[in-house]
Amino acid sequence: MFDWNDLKYLVALADHGSTLAAARALQVNASTVQRRLLELEERIGQALVRREPTGYHLTDYGRELVPLAKRVAEAVSGLEQHVQAKRHELVGVIRVTCPEPLAQRITKTQLLDRFHARHPGLRVEWVMSDKYLDIAKGDADVALRSGDVEDSELVGRKVADSLWGVYASRQYVEQHGRPERIEDLAQHALIGFDESMANHRAMAWLKAVAPHANIVARNNSVLGLLYSVKAGVGIAALPMPLGNGEAELVRLFGPVPELTRIWRLLTRADIRQTPRISAFFDFVLEEIDALRPILTG
Repeated sequence: MFDWNDLKYLVALADHGSTLAAARALQVNASTVQRRLLELEERIGQALVRREPTGYHLTDYGRELVPLAKRVAEAVSGLEQHVQAKRHELVGVIRVTCPEPLAQRITKTQLLDRFHARHPGLRVEWVMSDKYLDIAKGDADVALRSGDVEDSELVGRKVADSLWGVYASRQYVEQHGRPERIEDLAQHALIGFDESMANHRAMAWLKAVAPHANIVARNNSVLGLLYSVKAGVGIAALPMPLGNGEAELVRLFGPVPELTRIWRLLTRADIRQTPRISAFFDFVLEEIDALRPILTG
């Protein structure tokens, strides 16, 4: 029948006593107030104002509607205030996906403590996976991801380089010797990913440098590779922050240029400017000097 934009002219006339004063309050001209009141009358089907030598005045029916219209005004104002507050409210969960080793390394620092201290209404929840989760479908809100980005719905920025090296345990080197060249890997026991991770760049690189390699163990995660290398099962490519952090491992080669990629902080374009996601991005970029060693090693 009508919306609030129809009623506010009636309320303004009742509150301010004239169309000129109502116009000033609504920041429009007097003719607009007069026109909108006449349009409201047409929609309702009864006279709300009468024109007298001293100006426009409410009819009895118009005065009856004013208290009801003011209730609508209060409800609209309350709704607007609520929406505005929620727009700037920093509460909720931020689901961050990244490989499990990275989540562990970040958790051991005070980065998350500083974030939660700054934004006590926000909570970071890890969604850990070595596979790329589909952020566009809502599997997570934010990704710390290394590698190429092909999804046009995602936006973000570089935060560090992703460096990989080739590692073996000290025990393995003592028993089987140390390869001097990358090509020598074909003569050693190697550890790789299983079919679920067949498209990982580390597997493509391994096939290129050692097409007839002796794969003695396969895993479905980077942590699985690490544990197998530490156990002396064989040699594997590992992220350098992970490999360098293990005293019993020896870095044989690296960083390997073919395995180098970019670490990016990514999210969906449609949620990038929401308060909680914006707060997380701003914090990460402010703390980038503390985060970079965790990512790069």
